[in-house]
Amino acid sequence: MTRPLSRAEVPPAFGGSAPASVSAPVRVPGGGGRPAAAGSAAAGLQAVLLDMDGTLVDTEGFWWETEVEVFAELGYELADEHREVVVGGPMSRSATYLIQATGADVSLGDLTVLLNSRFIERVERGVSLMPGARRLLTELAAHDVPAALVSASHRRVIDRMLVSLGPDHFALTLAGDEVERTKPHPDPYLTAASRLGAHPGRCVVVEDTATGVASAEAAGCHVVAVPSVTRIEPAHRRTVVPSLEEVDLPFLHSLIASAY
Repeated sequence: MTRPLSRAEVPPAFGGSAPASVSAPVRVPGGGGRPAAAGSAAAGLQAVLLDMDGTLVDTEGFWWETEVEVFAELGYELADEHREVVVGGPMSRSATYLIQATGADVSLGDLTVLLNSRFIERVERGVSLMPGARRLLTELAAHDVPAALVSASHRRVIDRMLVSLGPDHFALTLAGDEVERTKPHPDPYLTAASRLGAHPGRCVVVEDTATGVASAEAAGCHVVAVPSVTRIEPAHRRTVVPSLEEVDLPFLHSLIASAY
C-alpha cells in the first residue's frame, strides 16, 4: 500500500448562515478587502472549498448505517460490497443504485425522504467533527480566507450540520440539491468558486472520496484528499494526507504557490 504523503514530501508538481448565493465581495489574503479577481496572477490562494460528510464531520459511517437500517425495514439486507459504490455520491445516484441492486419496491422520491429523515434523526443524537476540522476552519476565518461548504447532501442536512460546524465559518454553503448536476460533475465547485469571485485554479478543495476528488479536479481546482472509506492515490495537483491535522494555511498557500 502506498503511504499517504506528508506535507514535507509533496513534490512541486502536486498540486454563517450565509446563503448558497453570495453577492457581497469576499476578501482574500493580501487583497486589501477587494474581491478576488478571476484569473488574477498575483492573488495566490483565493478560497478553500470543503466537502462535509467524512471530511469535516465524521458521518460517512452514519450514512451507511442509515441505508442499512432503512433497507432492512423494507425487507432487504445490504451487503458491505455496496458501501464503496455509494460513498461520497449524491443522494439520487446512491439511492437509485441501491434500489436497482436490491430490487426494493420503493420509489426514488420516497427513499430519498426516508434516508434524509432517518439520517437527520441520527445526527440529532450528536456528531463529531473530524480531527483538525475545527482548528482549520478557525484558522481560515482568522486570516480572512473565504471558505465554502460544498456538499452532495441536501440543504436540510447541511443546515442541521451547520449547528455543529458553525455557519459563521463559511462565506457560502452549497447543497447537492441546489445544482443541476452534483458530484462527480464539476458544477458544485465551479459554482462555489464563481460565487466567491475566485478562479478555480486558485482554490484548494478538501475532499475525502474519489467522487468528490473527481468533481474538484474536473473543475480545475487543487485537491487535498483525506481518505475516509476508500483509498485515494496521490496525483498531479492532488495531495493525499492522513488527517486534517496535516492541513494548515501555510500548507494550502504552498500548493498554489508551487503551481505558479
